[in-house]
Amino acid sequence: MDNILITGSKGQLGLELSKLKNDFSNYTFFLADKSSLNIADYKAVENYISENKISVIINCAAYTNVDKAEEEPELANAINHLAVKSLAEIAKKYEVKLIHISTDYVFDGTSKFPYLENDKTNPKNRYGITKLNGEKALKEINPNNSIILRTAWLYSEFGKNFVKTIRRLGEEKEAISVVSNQIGSPTYAGDLALAILQMIPKLKYKGVQVYHYANQGECSWFQLAKEIIRLSNYQCEVKPISGSEFKTKAIRPNYSLLNTEKIQADFKLEIPHWKDSLKKCIARLTIE
Repeated sequence: MDNILITGSKGQLGLELSKLKNDFSNYTFFLADKSSLNIADYKAVENYISENKISVIINCAAYTNVDKAEEEPELANAINHLAVKSLAEIAKKYEVKLIHISTDYVFDGTSKFPYLENDKTNPKNRYGITKLNGEKALKEINPNNSIILRTAWLYSEFGKNFVKTIRRLGEEKEAISVVSNQIGSPTYAGDLALAILQMIPKLKYKGVQVYHYANQGECSWFQLAKEIIRLSNYQCEVKPISGSEFKTKAIRPNYSLLNTEKIQADFKLEIPHWKDSLKKCIARLTIE
């Protein structure tokens, strides 16, 4: 019986993980958000781990507002870097498995091929820099049975995300413009959550391993938006624009497709295509 601590439990991935708890009766879930456990407080986390006999930490806590991170770099760094360093130190001290969620934004987007786990990192915005610094801290401390799990373009039925935003705009507007020259793969948080829980028993490593997880296939934000509108049966027209026309405070990578062959091979995972997962998510949103 594993006692699993999920940090950031009220975020998209945290909520999808907790939704699966009835399917994994061999795990006891401990759900912590920023109001119940400050992951930047070393002593508080250490006490929590010790008192609850935690054997696995899934760190879903993160500062994820990419544009706002340009204005609040210190806060983003405290959550995405310094708190990860503390979790790594505690994981090493108490011999706890640690799964840390990272991002495609550690890459600069200049590749023409899907990014491998060991490809050169070069983040182009503050968010990506803080997430990379968290990865580096975890690797340096190097607790056993730990992984850095990079994902991309996360969405779900919960919280704020691209899918829900496009559905809202699709209801309100006759036409919307969406960036067509940034390529990646959307990731349904429900698929990622299931994969993580299936991986836990197989985490047997000296130190830290890096893996990529995203749904299969690739698309632009424009293509994703068109599919969301189509599946939602909205009449809104989706028009393509370039990233240079859509001004944001933070620079986004033009290409951040993640190669997932390593995680599929090592954990025998079957990763759904993004279109199939999107259809499943929108069906659930439609029922609500």
